[in-house]
Amino acid sequence: MRRIDPLLQARLDGGATTLCRCWRVTRKDGVVMGFTDHDRPLAFEGTEFRAGTGLDASALQTGNGLSVDNAQAVGALADEGISEEDLRAGRYDGARVDHWLVDWRDPELRVHLFRGSIGEIRRTETSFEAELRGLGDALNVAVGRSITPFCDRVVGDRKCGVDLDDPRYRHVTAVAAVEGPARIVLAEAGDFPTAWFAGGNLRWESGRNAGLSGSVRQDLLADGRRVLALAAEPAFVPGPGDRIAVTAGCDRRAETCREKFGNFLNFRGFPHVPGEDWVVAYPRSGKVHDGSSRVR
Repeated sequence: MRRIDPLLQARLDGGATTLCRCWRVTRKDGVVMGFTDHDRPLAFEGTEFRAGTGLDASALQTGNGLSVDNAQAVGALADEGISEEDLRAGRYDGARVDHWLVDWRDPELRVHLFRGSIGEIRRTETSFEAELRGLGDALNVAVGRSITPFCDRVVGDRKCGVDLDDPRYRHVTAVAAVEGPARIVLAEAGDFPTAWFAGGNLRWESGRNAGLSGSVRQDLLADGRRVLALAAEPAFVPGPGDRIAVTAGCDRRAETCREKFGNFLNFRGFPHVPGEDWVVAYPRSGKVHDGSSRVR
């Protein structure tokens, strides 16, 4: 149950017009920003909530039990508030959001209405709209293992165990040229076979994209040139000389785990599980039906 200060409740019951909304956004990189729809700045809980930032929000939709609270935050892009550059760089993805209803005459009279995170963000040239997800949204994430022929881990994580800092799986170089919005040529091809980095991760070490990461869709090697096609365009157009670190990719097949990484003991798939064709199979004349293993 939400606790409301009796004095604030009395002002609410009396139709008080001295109320405003305050939002605090805590990004994953530790940056904390405060916003208010009041015409003057407010401060409480160690945060200054700035006015005139153009941030507003729709009414919260809340439910009982485990239903997910949700809302929309909209605002204008401004240098003193949320910038286009930060949105494009993904610095607000998954940021924590707290929302209060505050009596601006006495900010100590306030009630906490919402806590959650930022989900999908849509932007135009001059504004943005962000989806706010409540704490219950985390319960929508599937848990447990899936019985499939493919490994259910991400290469390099704790249960996989592959050390992606090993020089066999990591290549640090620079961008030699940009051939398209999501296609770059590496300055050094490295001693790796073609498609070695397909499905891997690329991290920008310098340039405007420094600190950001992306996925490699294709890794092409021809005439001594290594060309990477990225799964998505970088937030900012890269330039020649930008440093990158790219790691080997894994398609999660048993053969790849064994031959590429020598890590089959940690393979977490079920390569011998029957496929859908086995479910609809039926006995055929001339075939062996002795109940023996299908795996030789």
